[in-house]
Amino acid sequence: MRWYPRTLAGQVAALALSVFAVVVVAESVLAAVDARIDGNRAARAEVTAVAVSLAESPSTVAALTSPDPSAILQPVTERVRAATGIAFITILAPDRTRYTHTDPTRIGEPYLGSIDAALRGQTVTENYTGTLGPSIRTIAPVRTTDGRVVGMVAAGITQSTLTSAWRGQLPLIALAAFAALATAVGGVWWIRRRLLRQTGGLAPAELRLMYDHHDAVLRSVREGLVVVEDGRPALVNSEARRLLGIEADTSPDELPVFLTDGDEETDVTYAERGRVLLVSRSPVSGRRRSSVVTIRDRTELEDAMGELDSMTRFAEALRSQAHEAANRLHTIVALVEMGRPDEAVRLATTEFELSQQLIDRMTQAVAEPALVALLLGKTAQAAERGIPLSLTEESQVSDAATRVLTPGEMITVVGNLIDNALDACDPADPWVEVTVVGDDRMLDIVVADSGAGMNAELFERATTRGYSTKAGGDAAGRGLGLALVSQVVARRHGTISAENTYGSVISVHMRVDEQAGTP
Repeated sequence: MRWYPRTLAGQVAALALSVFAVVVVAESVLAAVDARIDGNRAARAEVTAVAVSLAESPSTVAALTSPDPSAILQPVTERVRAATGIAFITILAPDRTRYTHTDPTRIGEPYLGSIDAALRGQTVTENYTGTLGPSIRTIAPVRTTDGRVVGMVAAGITQSTLTSAWRGQLPLIALAAFAALATAVGGVWWIRRRLLRQTGGLAPAELRLMYDHHDAVLRSVREGLVVVEDGRPALVNSEARRLLGIEADTSPDELPVFLTDGDEETDVTYAERGRVLLVSRSPVSGRRRSSVVTIRDRTELEDAMGELDSMTRFAEALRSQAHEAANRLHTIVALVEMGRPDEAVRLATTEFELSQQLIDRMTQAVAEPALVALLLGKTAQAAERGIPLSLTEESQVSDAATRVLTPGEMITVVGNLIDNALDACDPADPWVEVTVVGDDRMLDIVVADSGAGMNAELFERATTRGYSTKAGGDAAGRGLGLALVSQVVARRHGTISAENTYGSVISVHMRVDEQAGTP
């Protein structure tokens, strides 16, 4: 049979109440003992003061040297005794003969206490059992002006009187103890109610089991999980630490914006620390700046999707070129059948020369075959959309510069910048210019178009999370172009900037070093 409460709240309350009860009982006992000690101390001081004051009174000396001391001293001692409330005042001769006593019939009888020290001129306080029972008494010598002891004054309070006074304080001590215990019970009850709400009425073993399961789930889940309380991370699992590089004690100023923002979001894309992250945030009801944030890493997926998209568009461009080539071939065949071979040869030669010139120009300027293929495909794609796309004359990329980015990263950066430019250029005057300059020190990629461009706020948003001028950006997963470019640039320790000098210009700058281009 369990003799202790099951819940944590009940166990804490029982322990606290037990401690309070022990403390209150101990304090009550100490208070009672202290009251007894204080009573005895006060009694000693009082009887000493009465005895000494009477012994030093000149009227007492005069009465002791008179023919009938009792007749003079008995009324005086009774008045003093009644005024002070002490039990007895006895004035006696050096031979112990009483001159005064509480019981007049005992006047003339010998005094029972010790008088040796008083005869030597000393004042003595002692516990003694006399005719009135156990008492605290003081005996003081009465001296003449020449120092001769002519009598003594004994004043005392019985122990029964002190005990009665002490017992009179016990109800007050008990009342104070009861009030303290009642206050403690009220406080413990409040603590128990609060703990019941906070712990859900669970037992310590259940809380421990829940914590172990909770910790195991946090460690096993593959998504990043951050619990934000009042703008600060209260809980961060290992995956969130890996993705964001934060701890539970990280300053709010160093946290990503999606952790400190309080609005609800579902599967919103952010670029953070060179990664593409899919973030969902659920605010905690009734708690300001508190939320639960889940984070999924889509970096590799987005890289692969970006490369796949670029390859898909390149394939579409090749199909478009194949279709265009088929049209030209049909035209040439038709000219031959019509008996106009010279025109057929001229048409075939002209188209071949233009295509070969473009290939030669790009091959000479760019040392990376994947980038050449991408530029050729984008040129054909732009031509199909009626947008002139040109590689500027100053474009020149050395072999050393191609080590800055892997072929896949090069396709991601240049392909996304060109795609954005094709989508954003002015329909009334469409054009796109690409400049790629690289040597053994740096690599610069600049894509300009005839569009209106972006201000600083929009550019920052576009490079940190999904942003698109098309409907369905952000939440739909569109508008990741600049975010993907930004995370590649950040991974390679480069910079990306935007300006609106002549149209919209996006510039990427990276230094060539020994680590560049390593996967």
